[in-house]
Amino acid sequence: MFLNGLKFTLYKVKVGLSNGVPLSLFKVLRCQEVIHNFLFSILNTAVQRELCIFCFKSMQIKVRTYVEQPYQLVASGFTKELFMQLNPPVPPVKVLRFDGSQKGHEVHLELNFWLFKQKWISYITEAGVEPGEVWFVDEGIKLPFFLQAWRHKHRIVQHPGGGTYIIDEVEFKCPFRGFDYLFYPLLMLQFIYRKPVYKRIFRHTV
Repeated sequence: MFLNGLKFTLYKVKVGLSNGVPLSLFKVLRCQEVIHNFLFSILNTAVQRELCIFCFKSMQIKVRTYVEQPYQLVASGFTKELFMQLNPPVPPVKVLRFDGSQKGHEVHLELNFWLFKQKWISYITEAGVEPGEVWFVDEGIKLPFFLQAWRHKHRIVQHPGGGTYIIDEVEFKCPFRGFDYLFYPLLMLQFIYRKPVYKRIFRHTV
């Protein structure tokens, strides 16, 4: 298993170079993965199970924003134009494809890190309409090198006193645990950046 993991690592380094990811970074990430796989191969099943519970639980972010417009109107405003405004200036994001927010739709992005670029492809895997709420889920199919898994549930919920709550519920996982804690505050800031944008776009107009 260890030798197979080493072969897989060399292959991923080659692929990573073709995608513009620095070799040294891929070496670090994949060497961690090989060591991890080797250790798991010599541990008994019970210990593996305990380690899986500890190591592979995804990180979670939840950000709620109140806006003035009714939830049906807010839900209809989740367009490509809104998406472009929600992206902070760093890193620059180029939208290659944006189908919408219905089940089966796709969103293709290109993130520009100046020295290299990374593709991000998400599918809308779930969507629904309930009394007082509209929601949809995007899941990462092809992610940048620093993410291993991504699930983002967008909830547009009617507020009992009028207006709407926009709730972003995110679960993510990086290639190894250290990156989870490194990227958590960075991703949290990305979603806090959205709050004034939501409020400005979905405010009442006279």
